[in-house]
Amino acid sequence: MPHISTPFLIEAALKALVLLFSIVVHEVAHGYIALRNGDPTAKMLGRLTLNPIPHIDPIGSVLLPLLLLASGSGILFGWAKPVPVNPLNYRNYRWGEITVSAAGALSNLALAVLFAYILRLGPANLGLMKLALWGVQINIFLALFNLIPIPPLDGSHILAILLPRDLARLYAYLEPVGFILILVLFYTGIMGIFLMPLYRLIASFLLGLSY
Repeated sequence: MPHISTPFLIEAALKALVLLFSIVVHEVAHGYIALRNGDPTAKMLGRLTLNPIPHIDPIGSVLLPLLLLASGSGILFGWAKPVPVNPLNYRNYRWGEITVSAAGALSNLALAVLFAYILRLGPANLGLMKLALWGVQINIFLALFNLIPIPPLDGSHILAILLPRDLARLYAYLEPVGFILILVLFYTGIMGIFLMPLYRLIASFLLGLSY
């Protein structure tokens, strides 16, 4: 566990704010693209807002990030309450499922590009540069993590709609154990083996550094 000091607490709080903003944008993107596909559910329930309060999940938005920060983990991620959508409202079910599921990860990649642009502008404020760097790092990881094809992550919805019907039925059996499988892959380091090379590739491209 890292030494707890005032600078450490301030840095941890700022990282948590960047994470919270990023996961809220992620969920709003799902709801907005669902609306564009004909489903107003998220809008009707007041979830198309950047106000974090309706989106906060006690475990994914608060407890897990705090534990990761307190442990000095080099990885910071979390999640918000999933934005409710009703695929039956999509004008085109298949296209709607793919675009709505992909919207979250794409929004995080867009944020990573935006933060990288701010960083490249070289603002004189050191604190702003740190925020921009964390924004790049956190959003790249969020995008890659959510594209993992294990339920309930977004990647699983994309894969399920692309699979032949018989394989999709078999794939659905992963749903009850998906979260446990994600935890096992994370804590055994297997997830990092697959994610980190892609993370380094994208980060080096956006930041112009060797990761």
